[in-house]
Amino acid sequence: MTETKIFNIKKKILGKNDQMAQNLRDEFARHNVFVANLVSSPGAGKTELLQATMQELRKNYMPAAVTGDLATENDARRLTKSGSLAKQILTGTMCHLEVDMVQNAIQDWDLAELDFLFIENVGNLVCPGDFDLGEDMRVMLIATTEGEDKPLKYPTLISTCDVVVINKMDIAAAVECDVALLERNIHEVRPGVPIFKTSAKKGFGIDAWTAFLVDQFEAKKAVAA
Repeated sequence: MTETKIFNIKKKILGKNDQMAQNLRDEFARHNVFVANLVSSPGAGKTELLQATMQELRKNYMPAAVTGDLATENDARRLTKSGSLAKQILTGTMCHLEVDMVQNAIQDWDLAELDFLFIENVGNLVCPGDFDLGEDMRVMLIATTEGEDKPLKYPTLISTCDVVVINKMDIAAAVECDVALLERNIHEVRPGVPIFKTSAKKGFGIDAWTAFLVDQFEAKKAVAA
């Protein structure tokens, strides 16, 4: 009986979240805002990657970001250094973001002035996979420091991702990461998923990564037109 109650409650919560997410996705589409939801374990380099990405995009576009953490506003402060809008979402004890948190965080922003919105999810490779945030693309970030078997350990989340970024390539040799094996494991769980290799700290791979994002943004605008 207890298991049935837990299942029904979770189903109700996810159902409400999914409906709100679709409404928010429609709102993003009306304003031609491309939205990416970044998920990873803690310390994989999401904030560093976002800072480099937003700095590059700002040359021709208007990016913004919301970032989720249990406590502190450190990540939002770092992201504003790119010169873009950034807002912190404090989740308290929650290990993931839900769509109402994102909606509340951006309610004062004029979406017509934005081209990209990045959602930096709470560092966690389990819970974020269940919650749609109205994004166009879910990006899983894996660092070379985490081990080649990371995709095999967390198949549920990686199976919901549209793109995988392997970060911290600058230290791959130092930590003895077999990048080719890591890529094979990614494709074993998520066949054909696009993979980008970056070093956010050193700037390696950022050009190719941002060019891909721009292509996705322009494709979304073309469909809307």
